[in-house]
Amino acid sequence: MSAASIDGAIAALERDGYVVLENVLSAEEQRALRSELALPLEVDPFGRNDFEGHRTKRVYSLVARGPACAALAEHPRILALCDRVLEPGYLLTASQAIRIDPGETPQALHTDDPFYTLPRPRAPVSVATIWALDDFTKENGATQVIPGSHRWSDEELKNPLAQVDFTTRAGADPGRELADEQTRRLRDRLVDVVMPAGSVVFFLGTLAHRGGENRSRGSRLGLSNQYCQPWARPQENFFLSIPRERARALSERVQQLLGYSIHPPFMGHALGMHPRRFLEER
Repeated sequence: MSAASIDGAIAALERDGYVVLENVLSAEEQRALRSELALPLEVDPFGRNDFEGHRTKRVYSLVARGPACAALAEHPRILALCDRVLEPGYLLTASQAIRIDPGETPQALHTDDPFYTLPRPRAPVSVATIWALDDFTKENGATQVIPGSHRWSDEELKNPLAQVDFTTRAGADPGRELADEQTRRLRDRLVDVVMPAGSVVFFLGTLAHRGGENRSRGSRLGLSNQYCQPWARPQENFFLSIPRERARALSERVQQLLGYSIHPPFMGHALGMHPRRFLEER
């Protein structure tokens, strides 16, 4: 990615809160990703609530599902943007596949870093990517964003995620009423992120967005890697979800993203040692 391309993408991020990079993945790369996800997408359950999606499947710890998924987490075009937005030593905070099936309703409008309870407006603590493995259209649940909302205050953007129960698989979603009211107020500002398969949308964790309604007859598969500041707690606990022998086989860069790294002078140490030493054979 050229310096001029990076500068243009950063300008779009500062203005709108998101930028789309089209046709980044080759057809071969897309096939490899689909192959690694075929089994988990078949056996993993649908979501527990309206936010996760009762007609949506999520595969967590995507980065460890195979070589293609691991490579996606350290894609050079994405890390070039992360290098400009986040501090050195940033981490992978979430990594998942999201397949929205026909009949899925719109997701609650939200941001990706509301649990970092710093007053808005503020700089983002995290950034996110959503890679399209199917064409993202208005009919099949393309991600919807509100350009410029990354600059809004806490008063301008309520957080429905604080009301959602993520511990059960059934029952009403208390955050839905707040989300519906907020979405009605902001509906005319929503923009569909329409993009061809192989493309990626990169956006700030402070941007308001949601998964769209799937009114089509087919599924929409997207892959989302999110990255956070090196001093922030990641959403996913990769030390528990990814066995040590599997982490050991990943590249040194991906290991660093997972937290086998030090944020100077010593944040992240284990027993006073660099955590990568715990991946060594013993």
